[in-house]
Amino acid sequence: MTGRNLLILMSDEHNPKILGAGGHAMVKTPHLDALAARGTRFTTAYCTTPVCVPARASFATGLYVHQHRYWDNADPYEGRVPSWHHVLRSRGHTASAIGKLHFRSHADDHGFSEEIETMHVVEAVGDLMGLVRDELPTRKGSWKMANMAGPGLSPYNRYDLDITACAEAWLETAARQPSDRPWVLFVSFVAPHFPLKVPEAFFNLYPQDRIPLPKLYGKAQRPDHPFLKDYARSFNYDDYFDDAKLRVALAGYFGLVSFMDANVGRILAALERSGLASDTNVIYTSDHGDNLGSRGLWGKSTMYEESVGVPLILAGPDIPSGRVTDIPASHIDFHPTVLEAVGLTPDPAMPGTSLFGLTRSGAPRRDILAEYHGMGSRTAAYMVRFGRYKYVHYVLYRPQLFDLQSDPEELRDLADDPASAPVLAEGEARLRALLDPEAVDVLAKARQAEQLSRHGGREAVIARGDLGFSPPPGQSADFN
Repeated sequence: MTGRNLLILMSDEHNPKILGAGGHAMVKTPHLDALAARGTRFTTAYCTTPVCVPARASFATGLYVHQHRYWDNADPYEGRVPSWHHVLRSRGHTASAIGKLHFRSHADDHGFSEEIETMHVVEAVGDLMGLVRDELPTRKGSWKMANMAGPGLSPYNRYDLDITACAEAWLETAARQPSDRPWVLFVSFVAPHFPLKVPEAFFNLYPQDRIPLPKLYGKAQRPDHPFLKDYARSFNYDDYFDDAKLRVALAGYFGLVSFMDANVGRILAALERSGLASDTNVIYTSDHGDNLGSRGLWGKSTMYEESVGVPLILAGPDIPSGRVTDIPASHIDFHPTVLEAVGLTPDPAMPGTSLFGLTRSGAPRRDILAEYHGMGSRTAAYMVRFGRYKYVHYVLYRPQLFDLQSDPEELRDLADDPASAPVLAEGEARLRALLDPEAVDVLAKARQAEQLSRHGGREAVIARGDLGFSPPPGQSADFN
């Protein structure tokens, strides 16, 4: 493939079901829909872990969490493991980042040629409370999900507008100062991550009386699984919702998706104005999803499609247009994808597969792995997607099994169905072919215990408080 420029657009916490091109009945995403119409959209795409910091480390390094070992939101990427940014820079290509990275610190070398208005974890340590994996603390900042939702202009909204303006300026400069080698520009928004506040014009796109309740939202409908109960007790977001606040929050999230889409549109328009579009491929994805009230859950941290699934769209001169594919994809695929995009040869030892190849051919089906070792959990959780099935394994708890072909909304857990026993066994065997779940759980918890001790122990990190969400540049942290 001829090397070309690559523009990567990443959002934060975008539930893949909340996308017009994906068939959502209400949400308005005209720019992402247009990108999908002229490119290829993956319907079976996943992050490596449904939480920000380790997911972004996987996106950078092309490795699963158990391989790079940035386990949670208190173990941020600092450049120790080589990233695609390092590889590009070492080969003379420009790799620029604008916006949220959620790495450790501006003092670290993450491999980018430049970092513009980037956001990293708080105090270079992040969410220390997530290191507590037993007797889980209740998060005192959980009230922010319900009570900060509504129309307005939040610091996150302002930050996304700054990110967009910086990206527009970067493309204008790139047009004036052509490079002799293809470049990569990584633009990373914070929307639609909460706080669920959004400018009024976007909030008003979604009349609250037309917004349906999330699926399985009634308390009697919610799954009775101990992993989910652990998470919901620790991140007790739903305790602060009533019917009115629920619909305001959903309108806020939908509005943030449309707000983010508008910023995507501005950047794509700037790419066209620059004259570089004919020689630039574009990829859109998110770091992970959001449960968005389904099953009474908010935030991420579960293996449901809303949380571990991600939107994924590719478009450009090297991408088939008007195509929708169910070929499984993962964020580990970005390392080889970026290298191939600029004309470099991907490392065959890496676990991922270039997305360019997946768009061109009926690639062999493969198992997709995700894992979770973070906040609000007492046990490691692992997901293996194989064919039509999703197997979810917990070291301490009973497994889950879903047939996503007949039950795409994951309404029926088949793990206790005797007829599904062979598939359940196959799922566990496929997981154990990829890793040793108990041994990985031990490794993660040992690292977390070490980190916890270094930061003063359980009581000290709980006393530090719950942040809720990382502040953008120039804003102070608000602990509760």
